[in-house]
Amino acid sequence: MAMATAVLKVGSRPPWVGLGAAVWVQIAAGNAYNFPLYSHSLKSVLGYNQQQLTMLGVANDIGENVGILPGLICNKFPPWAILLIGTLACFLGYGVLWLAVSRTVQSLPYWLLWIALCIATNSSAWLGTGVLVTNMRNFPLSRGTVAGILKGYVGLSAAVYTEIYSAVLHKSSSELLLFLTLAVPVMCLAMIYFVRPCTPGSVEDSVEHRHFVFTQAASVALGIYLLSTTVLYDVFSLSAPISYTFIAIMVLLLMAPLAIPLKMTFYPTNPRKSDMHGRPDGSSDQLIPLDDNSEKTESLLTPSSSMTIIEGDDISDVDLLIAEGEGAVKKKRRPRRGEDFKLREAFVKADFWLLFMVYFFGVGSGVTVLNNLAQIGIAQGTNDTTILLSIFSFCNFVGRLGGGVVSEHFVRSKTIPRTIWMTVSQVIMVVTYLLFASTLNGTLFAATALLGICYGVQFSIMVPTASELFGLKHFGVIYNFMLLGNPLGALLFSGGLAGYVYDREAAKQQALNILASSVSCLGPNCFRLTFLVLAGVCGLGSILSIILTIRIRPVYQILYSGGSFRLPPQGSSHH
Repeated sequence: MAMATAVLKVGSRPPWVGLGAAVWVQIAAGNAYNFPLYSHSLKSVLGYNQQQLTMLGVANDIGENVGILPGLICNKFPPWAILLIGTLACFLGYGVLWLAVSRTVQSLPYWLLWIALCIATNSSAWLGTGVLVTNMRNFPLSRGTVAGILKGYVGLSAAVYTEIYSAVLHKSSSELLLFLTLAVPVMCLAMIYFVRPCTPGSVEDSVEHRHFVFTQAASVALGIYLLSTTVLYDVFSLSAPISYTFIAIMVLLLMAPLAIPLKMTFYPTNPRKSDMHGRPDGSSDQLIPLDDNSEKTESLLTPSSSMTIIEGDDISDVDLLIAEGEGAVKKKRRPRRGEDFKLREAFVKADFWLLFMVYFFGVGSGVTVLNNLAQIGIAQGTNDTTILLSIFSFCNFVGRLGGGVVSEHFVRSKTIPRTIWMTVSQVIMVVTYLLFASTLNGTLFAATALLGICYGVQFSIMVPTASELFGLKHFGVIYNFMLLGNPLGALLFSGGLAGYVYDREAAKQQALNILASSVSCLGPNCFRLTFLVLAGVCGLGSILSIILTIRIRPVYQILYSGGSFRLPPQGSSHH
């Protein structure tokens, strides 16, 4: 039976303008990474203990990662509507936190600040969903590369905010929260117009490949620059003119991806000849994933009136087979891996839950360290913990970008499932947590760097893997369900484990008059048990990742058998 093909009406301009704008929105979407920069003020100004603080960290992660609602409605509303909701959430949530930390409003209850933090960081879910879903559909054949780039810029956002925090805001928590309340929403509003569905790109285009390489190189340059300048701020007292010069250079590097649409405007290349469906000559049939916005699209995909859809056993098997062979009957069936799944259809697949659990163990353990990074540094004798956050941010970016690039190379050249890199990274995370637990001299920064890389890999692998196994049509809600692994991990490992162990050890030290007037904890025992548990968690994640990789290898051999992504043939048996 011939496959029906539909073309979704989208903007005629190339998608690179939207990708360039998405970079800025992704920086805004990384606002949740700022929690370590102002968490100490929540503790000192508002008088919270470590367990209360870690529960606020859980609120931070719940808001950032619970994106089921934007995932559900991203097929019903245009990207600008999704981004506008995220902008409003950022303004309202951080506004309440600023009122509390600046003492503009006295005695705001703990529960209100918890909810405000959830709302503030939930802006990340709306902003991230809006740009990621749109750009994955704009570049459907380069999913790993696009996911690596966009997730990489989210990873860099912590270093961007740290730079602003140190150079412009004078390391003031209240000024940082005011910046998040006003400046970040304004930046998002300026970019909303440019993030929209556009003509999909083609990975076979060598010019487009060079554009991706340029964007990746620009992001690497930005990451190295941010790490270098953060170290300079930590070592030297820089004057205001130098600080503002550093910020100006950072802004220029952030604008680098916009050079591609400018170049395409002033120096256009001759497009390849295409057939009526917009495919390059000689290419095989490709199905461009469509969303649910277009009634016209749905009608094109609906079987003709002469076709009978049979859901039950109204006729004999022999008659059914004959009718199917003659093209008169289309039997409704569940989608197979590589095709478009609805969320409820994905729920019954073992691969869905294996991917979720592997991601949960990886990011859930990593976010525990991130949420407690300032306290971990202080416990091990580091006075300025902003350098730790900057190292983690840069290495998180390296992991996200590198995970996308490396997995894309091996999936195309060797048809190796992307999840093998989740296995490798979680094995390294086991070693890293043991390094943290050892508290050996000189290992804190190295362990933070290793953890940042491995933590970033989890994101850049999960995103394209979910889209390849379960399709792009309902990718928004499937992707956001996977993200629930982050707050669940924060709730169990950070709020339930790390905060409890830390406060128990601090109480012991107070009882011994070691820290008679402080609720802080010093020494290796503050987090040692937590790190040992996290090492065991990632060990289990590694085993599950190996199982998942073995299970989905046949799927990737079908999807990438020709060296580039293609949909599985109808009727293939890769259940």
